[in-house]
Amino acid sequence: MAYRMQHRVRNTVIYVLIAALAFVGTAAAATLLDINGTIKDGEVKIIPQKGQKEPKLIDPNAGKPIELLVMGQDTRDGADNASIGGGDTSEGSHQADTTMVVQISADRSYINLVSIPRDSLVDAPSCETSKGTISAQYNVMFNSIFANGYTTGDDLASAASCTVNAVNSLTGLNIQNFIVVDFNGLKDMINAIGGVKICIPSDVKDPYTGLDLTKGLHQLDGLAATQYARTRYSLGDGSDVQRTTRQQYLIKQLLQQALDKNIFTHTSELYQLAKSALKSLNISQGLADTATLAGLAMSLKNLNVSHMYTRTLPVVQAPSDPNRVVWDSSADELWTKMREGKPFVEQPAQDSSSSDSANTNNDSSNTSDQTQDSTPSDQDNAQATPQNTRVADGVEKTADGKYIDTATGGEIDTETGAVKDINTGQVLGISEAYLNNVVCPVQ
Repeated sequence: MAYRMQHRVRNTVIYVLIAALAFVGTAAAATLLDINGTIKDGEVKIIPQKGQKEPKLIDPNAGKPIELLVMGQDTRDGADNASIGGGDTSEGSHQADTTMVVQISADRSYINLVSIPRDSLVDAPSCETSKGTISAQYNVMFNSIFANGYTTGDDLASAASCTVNAVNSLTGLNIQNFIVVDFNGLKDMINAIGGVKICIPSDVKDPYTGLDLTKGLHQLDGLAATQYARTRYSLGDGSDVQRTTRQQYLIKQLLQQALDKNIFTHTSELYQLAKSALKSLNISQGLADTATLAGLAMSLKNLNVSHMYTRTLPVVQAPSDPNRVVWDSSADELWTKMREGKPFVEQPAQDSSSSDSANTNNDSSNTSDQTQDSTPSDQDNAQATPQNTRVADGVEKTADGKYIDTATGGEIDTETGAVKDINTGQVLGISEAYLNNVVCPVQ
C-alpha cells in the first residue's frame, strides 16, 4: 500500500560517518577547507516534488530520527567502473544496484536498515526531474525508477530524487536526504581502511565477477570486497534478495573493523579514509556540510555495531512474472516500526538498581564502554528456546540439526548464512552471528 505525505534524503552511510570524524580530529584550517571542498564537489540538490519545499540542512543534535536513502549506482561510466562491472562497457546506463533505507534513532542508540530488492515490481508515483515530469509508472522494476530519472533529467539529482519520492510513497516515510556511490567508489573506500575481513561459508567461484574464494575467513581488498557485494548467481539461490544480505554483512564488518583498529584516534589514517570516502560519494544538500556530518558522527560515537538492525524487505513471487518479486504484505511491519521510530529488535528494560550499582563501582572514564556493553545486542535479545541447544552467541541448534538465528528466530542457510522465516521461507537478513561465531570463530 502506498502512503503519500503532505510535507516532504549501498552500504555507504557508515563510510560517511567515519569520514566525517576527520573534521573533529583535525585542527588545521587547510584540512578543514580541503575536506569541505571535497564534500561540496559531491553535493547533489534534491529536486522538490509536488507541494514540497527545498530541504534544509539537518540538525544532528535536534534529538530527532534521521532517515536517508543509500543507493549504489550500477554504472559502467569510466574505465574503473567498467572493469569492476565484469567487462560490460555500456556507458550511459545508470541503474540503482542496491538501495537501503536507513533510519538513525532519535537517541542515536540504534540504526534500522532495510534493503529493497532491485528486481521487485512496484508502482511509482509521478516525479519531477530537472527536465520535466515523469508520469506515474505501474508494475515496474524498482531499480528502473533511478534509471528513468537519470535518462529524463540527464543528471544524478533527477535519478536520486525520483527514487526517494517513490520510496516515500511506498513506505509512508518522509525521507529527505540520500547518498549515492558507484562500484569504483566502494572499492576505494574499502582500500582506504585496509581491506575488510569477510567470512565465506562455502567455496565460491563466480565467472562473472571473477571472485574465487574458499570457505573460511578472508581479508579482502577493495576489488575483491566489491565483487563479493556484487556476486549473485554463484552464491546461494542466485536471487537479488540473498545478495542484499551479503551487502548488509559487509557494512557491519567494515564498521566493526574501523572500531577494532581504533581508527578514530589515528588522525592521519582517518584523514585519508575521509578523503577517499568523500571523493567517492554524492551526498544530498541536507547532509553535504562538514559541520553537519561531524555532528552526526559525534552523536553516534557510542553506537554498538550489534545495534545496527539489518533486514531484507519480505517479498514473494510476482503474479505477473515468475522471475520477479513483489513486496509481501508483511513488509509494512518494518515500515510501521520506522514510521513510529521503533527499533526492529525491542530492547528489554534494564534493572535501574543494578545499573546504578554498576556505574558506582566503575571509573567515570569508562562511561562510553558501559553504555555499549550494558545494552543487549541484536543477537542476545531473543532467548534460546528450551528445546534448542546454544551453539555460540546468537546461534542455536535444533534437535534435528538445524541452525537458528537467536535474534530473529529464523532458520540459517548454512551455505550462505542467510536467515529465513521458518513459516514462510522468506529471507529476513543474514546471521553474522553464525558466520563470525560458528563458521569463522575468532579466537
